[in-house]
Amino acid sequence: MTQRIAVVGAGAVGGHLAARLARAGHQVSVVARGAHLQAIQANGLVFEAGEERHVAKLAASARGADLGPQDLVIVAGKAQHLPGLAAEVPPLLGPDTPVVFAINGVPWWYFHRFGNRPWTRIDRLDPGGAIEAQVPRERVIGAVIYSSNTVPAPGVVRSVTPKRNRFVLGEPDDAGSPRVQKIAALLAETGLEAPVAPEIRREVWSKLLVNMGNSAGCCLTGATVGQMLRDADAVKVARRINEEAVQIAAAHGIYLKPGYSPEQVQASLSSPVSGHKPSMLQDLEAGKPIELDAQFVVPQEFARAAGIATPTLDTVIALLRLRAEVATSS
Repeated sequence: MTQRIAVVGAGAVGGHLAARLARAGHQVSVVARGAHLQAIQANGLVFEAGEERHVAKLAASARGADLGPQDLVIVAGKAQHLPGLAAEVPPLLGPDTPVVFAINGVPWWYFHRFGNRPWTRIDRLDPGGAIEAQVPRERVIGAVIYSSNTVPAPGVVRSVTPKRNRFVLGEPDDAGSPRVQKIAALLAETGLEAPVAPEIRREVWSKLLVNMGNSAGCCLTGATVGQMLRDADAVKVARRINEEAVQIAAAHGIYLKPGYSPEQVQASLSSPVSGHKPSMLQDLEAGKPIELDAQFVVPQEFARAAGIATPTLDTVIALLRLRAEVATSS
């Protein structure tokens, strides 16, 4: 059945989702801005994946109010942009519209329905409760992204990993609800992998281990993932970050093993992602703000609250913060 779906933040990941959903026959609209929005309005959203090239004709606006109520809303912006993007969500909501947050790092809703723990807003991710004021927590569905994409030109989204696009979904209370199962089936029909996670926060941390190691090494050196993984000393640093992150996650009841084993490194070097620059490095090179808080600083704050020492993470954050300041000021 055709669904009305709005993607708020139609950049690399959001544009990929919008193009696939539109091609599957759904009534898709996007919230975008600047030259990207103008190109989509003029020419449609161009999606490239390997030899495939598809142009999705869809409604596009800078304002959610122009698009009307939807059956599903997907927010796919960077964590630092969410307070601004959230203001476009209320006009898109019908009586039961769920809102999927497909973002990297610790999500703003992390403590919503987390076992018996009380709701605690993470101010660094949702300053003053701006997101919560626009998007009721009961609407939220989490999503963890395994999909490498770029925006090589306004109005164009390119999939770097055409055969590896996985969006892991989950309710904040880890219930396999009918609504999350319905969304998973909808995404799977477009050719995406869309499993429903029994523990969505475990998936958040599993991806965070990858992002923290790769983003740190690549942003501080300018290397692609493959170039970083071929340097044994850089891999050691990434693994130390992982080891500290594993301790932090365990303090919050999430038990994982650090990545960057020889087998994992070799698998990554043999995949298309090897020649890819992480999204944080793409933003850095474009002079844009980076996801430092969601991917690094909030885990550091979790560590402080649990009394866990994180010397490697502390060093990396200091260097990344300066690197970002220099990039945005030049």
